Amino acid sequence: MTTIHKALAACLLLLSLHTGAICQQNLPPVTVTATTNVDKAVTSSFARNFPDALDAQWFRASKNFLVRFMMTDQQNSALIKKNGQIVYHIACGYEKDLPSDVRMIVRTHYPDFSITTAITVEEQGRKIWVVNLQDKKKLILVRIEDGELEEVGNYNKTI
Repeated sequence: MTTIHKALAACLLLLSLHTGAICQQNLPPVTVTATTNVDKAVTSSFARNFPDALDAQWFRASKNFLVRFMMTDQQNSALIKKNGQIVYHIACGYEKDLPSDVRMIVRTHYPDFSITTAITVEEQGRKIWVVNLQDKKKLILVRIEDGELEEVGNYNKTI
């Protein structure tokens, strides 16, 4: 399973279990320890790629570094290799954070649903949106990549 698949699986699980809450991500099973000793190549890459980041919290994740931070009112996570290469970046937001073309695709397919969470996952040049939708009876999870929408979860709400 690739890193992006693991990240998407974690996001989808989170969305299906915790609708409407502040976005969080679950990591694939690795040893994560708090650290203050972050390699210079890592911090330089982080500063270059995320110049507006605030409140960075660094963790060691196996041989890589995980950083969680705020940027443009969104909770973000990035996994960065020791050489500074970004493995993936995840940003958690809401409908207002969706690009207009992605919002239009979702609204065309699900006009009567509310968009409760919008997560973007970037890895190896790919950008995938994971969107959580709901109405009174259903929770639906969709992913959008390159203008193509795929429904990946459809759940009945229990009352």
